[in-house]
Amino acid sequence: MLPFERHTRILELMDAHESLLTQELAQKVGVSEATIRRDLQQLSERGQLARTHGGAVRLERSAHQEPAFATKSVRMQAEKSAIAEAVARQVRDGSTVIFDAGTTILEVARRLAGRPLTAIALDLPAAQALAVGATEVLLLGGRVRSDSFSITGPWTEDQLRDLRADLFLMGAHAVDERGISNAVIEEATVKRLAIQVSQQTVLLADHTKFGWRAMAQVCTLQSVDQIVTDRGSRRLAWLKDAGPALTLT
Repeated sequence: MLPFERHTRILELMDAHESLLTQELAQKVGVSEATIRRDLQQLSERGQLARTHGGAVRLERSAHQEPAFATKSVRMQAEKSAIAEAVARQVRDGSTVIFDAGTTILEVARRLAGRPLTAIALDLPAAQALAVGATEVLLLGGRVRSDSFSITGPWTEDQLRDLRADLFLMGAHAVDERGISNAVIEEATVKRLAIQVSQQTVLLADHTKFGWRAMAQVCTLQSVDQIVTDRGSRRLAWLKDAGPALTLT
């Protein structure tokens, strides 16, 4: 069993139990306790569960809290870079593109900066990265979240309703069979509006986002046109059958 398969199985088990001992996890997954300890350490570092003496506990805060921007920006860098490269190649000059908040979206923004586009930015880092050369940047007003620099709230929502875009590049906190979810209710609301006003929606998410669920539901997988992820997600059978076009980097 590959590490990603083990991690997915461990998270599935933690979804069904508030806590499990290392020995129990080893038996259920079918690997040694030493392997489980390494897996738990990696999952703990990603903020997907909490380690305890002799085991792990389900991390309830994952349903309503996400890591700070500085923390996320150093995670899965190679995967995010590959995803961003693949998406940037698809964006046509002259398009109107909504850029969601998030570190993977920021990588796309850096690659598209200076291109002849109209960019509608839903966070400050993306707006700053895009404001180069021929790129016209529209920064929506609203409340700036200090931990992620995303822009949310009634002002943001009112402005989005009056716009139309060719493409929405969307990030996600969590993705499972039930759909795409987010740790922040206000961000989930903005994402849903951006989907509604865009002709196409592309989800960008590295493999660590798959297989679990956050508090605020954004949409079903069928609401997006394409999912771009890294090859760590290739063994998720439910993802292949979800409906949207799937691009593995």
